[in-house]
Amino acid sequence: MDRSPASAGTSAAAPEKSSNHRWWVLVVIALAQLMVVLDATIVNIALPSAQKALDFSDGNRQWVVTGYALSFGSLLLLGGRLADLLGRKTVFITGIVGFAGASALAGAAQNFEVLVTGRVLQGVFGALLAPAALALLNTTFTDAKERARAFGIFGAIAGAGGGIGLLLGGLLTEHLSWRWTLYINLIIAVFALIGAVLFLGHATSKDRPKLDLPGTVLASAGLFGLVYGFSNAETHDWSSPMTWGFLGGAVVVLAVFAWWQTRTSHPLLPLRVLADRDRGASFITVAISSMGMFGVFLFLTYYLQASLGFTPVKTGLAFLPMIGALMVTAQLSTNMLLPRVGPRPIVPVGLLMASGGLVWMTGLDLSSTYAANVLPPLILMGLGLGLVMPPAMSLATSRIAAKDAGAGSAAVNTMQQVGGAIGTALLNTLAASAATNYLVGKKPSPGVLAQAQLESYSTAYWWSAAFFAAGAIIAALMYRSGRPDLSTGDGESAPTVHM
Repeated sequence: MDRSPASAGTSAAAPEKSSNHRWWVLVVIALAQLMVVLDATIVNIALPSAQKALDFSDGNRQWVVTGYALSFGSLLLLGGRLADLLGRKTVFITGIVGFAGASALAGAAQNFEVLVTGRVLQGVFGALLAPAALALLNTTFTDAKERARAFGIFGAIAGAGGGIGLLLGGLLTEHLSWRWTLYINLIIAVFALIGAVLFLGHATSKDRPKLDLPGTVLASAGLFGLVYGFSNAETHDWSSPMTWGFLGGAVVVLAVFAWWQTRTSHPLLPLRVLADRDRGASFITVAISSMGMFGVFLFLTYYLQASLGFTPVKTGLAFLPMIGALMVTAQLSTNMLLPRVGPRPIVPVGLLMASGGLVWMTGLDLSSTYAANVLPPLILMGLGLGLVMPPAMSLATSRIAAKDAGAGSAAVNTMQQVGGAIGTALLNTLAASAATNYLVGKKPSPGVLAQAQLESYSTAYWWSAAFFAAGAIIAALMYRSGRPDLSTGDGESAPTVHM
């Protein structure tokens, strides 16, 4: 099989200026990834302070989060394809500069409209930055051992970013201002930009296909409808046209998009990217893990603050052991286990460990303590997620041709984003219903209300555990047995699909 640069549709120029710089490239990519994943949670803790400062309603508050999710989720596939067509370094740097500028705009906002505009622009440039970063990682580290180490670090950041965001959000809001949860991106961006200019090289394409404009419109509209529909489920009933109407329309539009990708000569998401069993299993694993993780980051945060009386900073610190455990098993899974035994034994085990941690959390009550009752399942969760996210991300981008690296990376990020949106909507709805049902026929005293909240948290943990358990079954059935091929590829090893 020819794996020459020409066969991949690129010149001999490597994505990095020198192989000696590749670990600096990893630092740059890790900084950019951290900037993107932090924004999924860091602003959440600051929302009450921002709402008080800018005087906007509870109904409008969701748009600070939803505006970012909508633009980010709906434009990821376009961002990934632009990275393939225009060059990953160009799109990467554009994403960094734009994300920093949008963060500055949102942080300096003097009214609600400017804040939401800044968040939407963050999502737009994040959709450029995230797939370009993962594509650069995929094309920079081609040696199996180095690739394992690099993806272990990258996957740990992807999995732990939410917890780090909670910690930073608490620290910045409590000791500086809610605005610094946005300004912090400027500091990260400066270092990432300097590193990108110094260490990233240009990889030019010999044949630069045209952009699939119909596919871009269909994919963006479909993903927008999907994320918006699930976001509406948090504030509207599932029977509302604003929920099922957008979700149903999204399914139809995405089905048309899939059909169109088999007909156009320059697809936005080439189906050869999807036509691989391990890659498909990884996409599903990333989506389900993102759904389940909200059972920890969202509802455990509520529990620690509302039930145990933790401050925002103390809440963020409470997640550090989980992040530490995740980083340990992230390196173990990608450097030792994945190359030796393959994903089929380790990813399902990791998902079951995460599920077990969540089941353990269902027993938390008002008399629980952090050290005895919260810490052990939290560490178990971290150990499990470290066996899941890094291997899944590595396999989701392995053996993708260099010319499709951006599209493949965008698909991974899309699954993560859509999974998070679905998980948030479902868990919030289920938790709210559980609290409402508990209060039926009871006098709403402070003790009863507190118990109703515990019931809602427990329901969210049970459902998150079910997500992970279902993911374990799917992963065990879909992943191939044996050692995987973790090299970069020319895209020809996948089954033949009409392009």
